[in-house]
Amino acid sequence: MNQQQHTSVEEALRHYKEGIGTFTQKLPDIAGSFNAFTEACFKEGALSKKEKQLIALGISLATQDEYCMIYHTKGCLDEGASEQEILEACGVAVAFAGGAAMSQAVTLVQECIHELTMKH
Repeated sequence: MNQQQHTSVEEALRHYKEGIGTFTQKLPDIAGSFNAFTEACFKEGALSKKEKQLIALGISLATQDEYCMIYHTKGCLDEGASEQEILEACGVAVAFAGGAAMSQAVTLVQECIHELTMKH
């Protein structure tokens, strides 16, 4: 994969983080509450952090949220999910969300896996 493609995932993650930062500055109470809620949802519990990231990836595919697809693919990898586990989670999302989820799973998610694992 060339350098331009490699920076696409990192650039999307950076863009998202900058947007969250700006939003937090402008609406600190709302952003703070949302961030605290989200953080609590992703804590280790009856489900592992990895399982929660896999669920979030599936939901992001079903809802066609590209930033979340990238963010949660990275989250899956960060929590130790294998490529096979990630792709199986994508398969479940595709079973529910159809062709639109499939198109993202076979393009964006696979690109993210490749780009993010090539860094390490």
